[in-house]
Amino acid sequence: MSQERLGKDSLNTLSTLTAGGTTYHYYSLSKAADTLGDLSRLPFSLKVLLENLLRHEDGTTVDRSHIDAMVQWLRDRRSDTEIQFRPARVLMQDFTGVPGVVDLAAMREAVKRAGKDPALINPLSPVDLVIDHSVMVDRFGDPSAFRDNVVIEMERNKERYEFLRWGQQAFDNFRVVPPGTGICHQVNLEYLGKTVWQKTVDGKTLAYPDTLVGTDSHTTMINGLGVLGWGVGGIEAEAAMLGQPVSMLIPEVIGFKITGKLREGITATDLVLTVTEMLRKKGVVGKFVEFYGDGLKDMPVADRATIANMAPEYGATCGFFPVDEQTLTYLRLTGRDDALLALVEAYAKAQGLWREPGHEPVYTDTLELDMGDVEASLAGPKRPQDRVPLTRMKATFELLMATAEGAADSREGKLESEGGQTAVGVQDSYFEHPASQPLELNGETCRLDPGAVVIAAITSCTNTSNPSVMMAAGLLARKAVQKGLKTKPWVKTSLAPGSKVVTDYLKVAGLQDDLDRLGFNLVGYGCTTCIGNSGPLPEAVEKAIVDGDLTVASVLSGNRNFEGRVHPLVKTNWLASPPLVVAYALAGNVRVDLTRDPLGLDREGNPVYLKDLWPSQQEIAEAVEQVRTDMFRKEYSEVFEGDDTWKSIQVPESKVYAWSDESTYIQHPPFFEGLGEEPEPVEDIRDARILALLGDSVTTDHISPAGSFKPDSPAGRYLQSRGVAPKDFNSYGSRRGNHEVMMRGTFANVRIRNEMLDGVEGGYTRYVPTGEQMPIYDAAMKYQAEGTPLVVIAGKEYGTGSSRDWAAKGTRLLGVRAVIAESFERIHRSNLIGMGVIPLQFPEGVDRKSLKLTGEETITIEGLAGDIQPRQTLTMTVTYADGSSTRCELISRIDTANEAVYFRHGGILHYVVREMLKSA
Repeated sequence: MSQERLGKDSLNTLSTLTAGGTTYHYYSLSKAADTLGDLSRLPFSLKVLLENLLRHEDGTTVDRSHIDAMVQWLRDRRSDTEIQFRPARVLMQDFTGVPGVVDLAAMREAVKRAGKDPALINPLSPVDLVIDHSVMVDRFGDPSAFRDNVVIEMERNKERYEFLRWGQQAFDNFRVVPPGTGICHQVNLEYLGKTVWQKTVDGKTLAYPDTLVGTDSHTTMINGLGVLGWGVGGIEAEAAMLGQPVSMLIPEVIGFKITGKLREGITATDLVLTVTEMLRKKGVVGKFVEFYGDGLKDMPVADRATIANMAPEYGATCGFFPVDEQTLTYLRLTGRDDALLALVEAYAKAQGLWREPGHEPVYTDTLELDMGDVEASLAGPKRPQDRVPLTRMKATFELLMATAEGAADSREGKLESEGGQTAVGVQDSYFEHPASQPLELNGETCRLDPGAVVIAAITSCTNTSNPSVMMAAGLLARKAVQKGLKTKPWVKTSLAPGSKVVTDYLKVAGLQDDLDRLGFNLVGYGCTTCIGNSGPLPEAVEKAIVDGDLTVASVLSGNRNFEGRVHPLVKTNWLASPPLVVAYALAGNVRVDLTRDPLGLDREGNPVYLKDLWPSQQEIAEAVEQVRTDMFRKEYSEVFEGDDTWKSIQVPESKVYAWSDESTYIQHPPFFEGLGEEPEPVEDIRDARILALLGDSVTTDHISPAGSFKPDSPAGRYLQSRGVAPKDFNSYGSRRGNHEVMMRGTFANVRIRNEMLDGVEGGYTRYVPTGEQMPIYDAAMKYQAEGTPLVVIAGKEYGTGSSRDWAAKGTRLLGVRAVIAESFERIHRSNLIGMGVIPLQFPEGVDRKSLKLTGEETITIEGLAGDIQPRQTLTMTVTYADGSSTRCELISRIDTANEAVYFRHGGILHYVVREMLKSA
């Protein structure tokens, strides 16, 4: 916690370089190589980690053995060595940022109660919080949509924004980007990221790689700019801001070789969906992915960022692109100053971080893609890695429907015999069944059929950061308008760019007017549909879906399409490029084969096909040339200022937050109540009940939903008891500063399936003592009142998806002491430990099915009492309802020594507070 000093530098690597007339000090990898041996073929991402170790060598948290382990990695291409990574900065968005600031405020309260200065709790690393996850698509399809949504957002989130304004003045090193500015990842890419960071230490100006952790999974987007960063849970990010290193094993690095060029008509979105599918199949969870190959030469940073953004979807910790001429071109375009450009080039070349043609580092494993093989694609209906070629989109949906009707076998045979072309294999008349519903919209009578596209959203950081796909969407809209096509009346259309620069260039190109004519009016700057903030559908559409129990669709240019995320009534959700979003809005149904069927009729009654509207690469390139540096400089000149409403928010200046019992958004969390100077001993888990028995690919959306919730849910009942009307519920994500809402929302996703119940969807369980079915929250509270510990049991890939701290916090507050699964996703595993919940892994060949678990059993886990060690083996005893029992071993997924320390303290933040109190 003391003032930073230069590292020990046992290898004598501190050197100088001059760039733009300024002299910088840096820790030289080439000097380190004089002692360590040739480092030139170390992956670029590991060179960044090695520099981090050299710069922070102190003989304790970083010593020579850690540095040597990086060299040994070159020989073994993997390592079991734990290292301490100290990122340069932290990035937050408001959904994860608000509970982060709530925790900081609660930590200050705990320090104050201990008789110490609350200001001990203060970020030591720079923190930027971008308010981007709160705007909802309440209004759409008209010129006033943006203004109306901003007004509603400010009214709906007044308490949260007052709290963040308090944090802005209460904490040092903490900046807030106000609402209506952009998505955190795009703001990071276009403005905050520097590729090379600098600061003054001991009177010397140090230059070093820009690195960060963020409280959003898609922090990885910045990897496209040669900046190493990834998503962590809010808990881990808070610790990082308070001076704690990120504990990690030196990762395996998978090299992904890119060659060739995209064909005419193929977009960066198609490329990233292909990459995501390939890497998920490869298996890269917990690993770094690094892109290399001469295909990068002409790949702009916008395309790289699109690929890097979706690292969580392909399961990697990060998807890194090295620095080269494209990096400088982007920094120049986005208005970074000449001094930074000079430093980035000089530093990257001096450190061997500059990509040279033909250079191939050593990797743990590799795979390769010729971009010429990429085809037009979507992904869905509920996982980003499930790529569907555009040519098979109709067939895929119809097979889903056929399977749902119990006719999968015969229909699948037809699909295969026709090569997936269902125009012959499956008759459209199959879908003209009673579920089709009549509805009237804006005076027009129509029918809503299965497969109807009810949401078409150009949204999310993944694609709105990329001018080529945004211009393509605008150009397609222009050609559609010229031919007299219109969006189908049941489609809810929206355009939510990641920054105001997108609006600037669409207007300059004259394309915003065409998008407006098709209903793609600006609805806000932020993460909308992709995070579940799609807002309500028109009442007539919702009624038709419910009355007909229709399986309908959304098409969005996002990165997430998990069950129940986009809208609770929309069962199938398809990720697509922005121009395909426009095309499907025109077609109105995913059963329209865009490669064969017309999207509609022109003014003369002639059929219009997608190929008639799709812009050429030349047309797109000419439009992209209209993106200018002055647009970025204008929009980011006052990025932290906000509008008059934001500026008018008044908050008291105080170190300690004034909690209000009346608030339904911000409540003092119970995590630090009764915090002693030393942690209580960890005890074995005895006779625990199973709260939920879950399958594979349970996401953090399933565990801690981010979208809307119903009045009869535990969270809805709580808010109504506090006088909040259902129309004012807002979303789970916006209520993350109130633990009473969030613990009631844990395991409350409308699509989660608890195998303790037969055929029941939603957040329910069986309260075993009485056999009664009830909401998971209600059962947990009954068990807690009895003093009964709880466990959750699941299948593979537990905790995939967003870096959602409440998925771990809520689990702990429900009284769950352990989660036992076949495998874990990286961030959620870490978050569980950070909240004092142990993740345990079944050994190979053992799972809930082989153990014949029904949820009626009690669970005892032995081996926790005593000295907690990384990856230790524990013993689980399962006692069945008939009194018989069986035993098996479990592997603790506390992977590092630091994680063991945090777990012993009941969580990482508890450890930090205790350490600060000791040092004060």
